Amino acid sequence: MKPTEFKRRRSQLMKMMGKNTIAILPSASEIIRNRDAHFPFRQDSDFLYLTGFNEPDAVMVLMPGRKHGEYILFCRERDPEQETWNGRRAGQEGAIEIYGADDSFPIDDIDDILPGLLEGTDSIYNVMGRYPDFDKRLIGWVNHIKEQSRAGLHVPSEFVALDYILHDMRLYKSREELRLMRKAAAINVRAHQRAMKLCAPGKYEYQLAAEFDHEYRSNNANHAYSAIVGGGANGCILHYTDNTDELNDGDLLLIDAGCEVEGYASDITRTFPVNGKYTGAQREVYDIVLAAHQAAVKKVKPGNHWNDPHNAAVRVITRGLVELKLLKGNVNKLIKERAYRKFYMHRTGHWLGLDVHDVGDYKVGDQWRLLEPGMVMTIEPGIYIPAHSRGVHRKWWDIGIRIEDDVLVTRQGCEILTDALPRKPVEIEALMAG
Repeated sequence: MKPTEFKRRRSQLMKMMGKNTIAILPSASEIIRNRDAHFPFRQDSDFLYLTGFNEPDAVMVLMPGRKHGEYILFCRERDPEQETWNGRRAGQEGAIEIYGADDSFPIDDIDDILPGLLEGTDSIYNVMGRYPDFDKRLIGWVNHIKEQSRAGLHVPSEFVALDYILHDMRLYKSREELRLMRKAAAINVRAHQRAMKLCAPGKYEYQLAAEFDHEYRSNNANHAYSAIVGGGANGCILHYTDNTDELNDGDLLLIDAGCEVEGYASDITRTFPVNGKYTGAQREVYDIVLAAHQAAVKKVKPGNHWNDPHNAAVRVITRGLVELKLLKGNVNKLIKERAYRKFYMHRTGHWLGLDVHDVGDYKVGDQWRLLEPGMVMTIEPGIYIPAHSRGVHRKWWDIGIRIEDDVLVTRQGCEILTDALPRKPVEIEALMAG
């Protein structure tokens, strides 16, 4: 992503912050996996959104109107020995030349420099609670200034939640963000297609999970979350990630997997027959979920409320469950009583962006948020019928079906970013047979 994109975001944020303010945001830290090995580093999404800087042990400071430069980046110094072991660092020169900082200081000097930057400001914008150790340091700096207030030092008078305005900014995707999300969607579509084509009785869940590893890494993408590859009964476990079992003839396979490109996520779920052909019972349930998906997508358009797609999916699913005699009674009454939650217990979607479950309020006040162009969400209705469900005929047992796509709100309505991956049963069967 171009440096101008990050500069635009910082400028927009500082305009909303106003004069005599300061924003302070630490990066993510490396996390030990075991002994001296680390988990792959993933930058804090807010930090990445504003800086594009993908190193640990850094702190971003924004000071609207500062004469010597509004954007300051504290980061690690260049260190030939450490870089030999652990990879290159940007250092202070790179922070300025590559990442557009107006000024940059070594992270080890932050205790000496940051308190002086806090002096004279009225409000501190930060993400209090996310990084407790850093919070203690920040409060310590402020208290140090308070101790010198009698000498005429001006003490910041309030802490303001940076998340509140920043997360609203992140909710509206720019052209550059959408370019990356479309790229992530295309890679993810190909990965799901690979899994469909290679699926067969006798294979193991982890073998199909490996196809996602291959497709993602071959395209310089990473997993956006732990893949769910659940065959048979495992498809009824919403967050199943063991991915260890053998795939059996006659079962369904539910795969929920997504990749991220430069931090931007895709999120797709498809459910298909292990042997390439849906049974009659599987098809009946699948058709209900597909109809719910279609009804929900139709509700994704400017001016509708966030909850409208969910309400549409719930109505279709409840009516379908009544037709299958899995629920009994009046559809409206069953919806009011939320009886459908026995088989459909989650929401129909979530925001999507730098986080899979991306930031942004779902309600404004006590009202569901209105959908607007630039917002990206998932649509993912499902029905899950575990074995031995009370009052349920065994022909429905272990049918777990979810259909999920990534949907962009446009001025005209919506665009399904993942539309290239088949959803209709006949199309899925044809892809698996080919």
